[in-house]
Amino acid sequence: MSYEEKLKELNIKLPEAKAPVGNYVATKIIGKMLFVSGQISIDENGQLIKGKIGKDLDTEAGYNAAKRCALSIVSQVKKACDNDLSKVKSCIKLTGFVNSTDNFTEQPKVINGASDLIASIFGDVGMHTRAAVSTNSLPLGVSVEVDAIFELN
Repeated sequence: MSYEEKLKELNIKLPEAKAPVGNYVATKIIGKMLFVSGQISIDENGQLIKGKIGKDLDTEAGYNAAKRCALSIVSQVKKACDNDLSKVKSCIKLTGFVNSTDNFTEQPKVINGASDLIASIFGDVGMHTRAAVSTNSLPLGVSVEVDAIFELN
């Protein structure tokens, strides 16, 4: 089954791959490595998912915010691969940043939202290394940001 067929089977509609709003690129290919800049939590209506996990949002809401970041990552990957996800050989690493309170300790459970989505689309190819990091603030007040590294064929 192709990744496009998997997206349809999972009833996943990818968001538009957004252009960067600063002096950087959304993706960069070096050899066979594809680096994806951090994607922030944006809901299906294009609204920022904001707030601190552990105060404004619970772990489940953070999980869903991380899932939205992963959808944006897949959109960026697809765009960088000229709309051909079959060019993906492997997801190498995700790094997730969680805007959370000082005493919040479930960052891995939050970033599982991104990991689970990538694995559901790419299967074994989507299994990756990962970091889940807490931070006291993220751009625009968003709850989660995730970046990624992929290997291409």
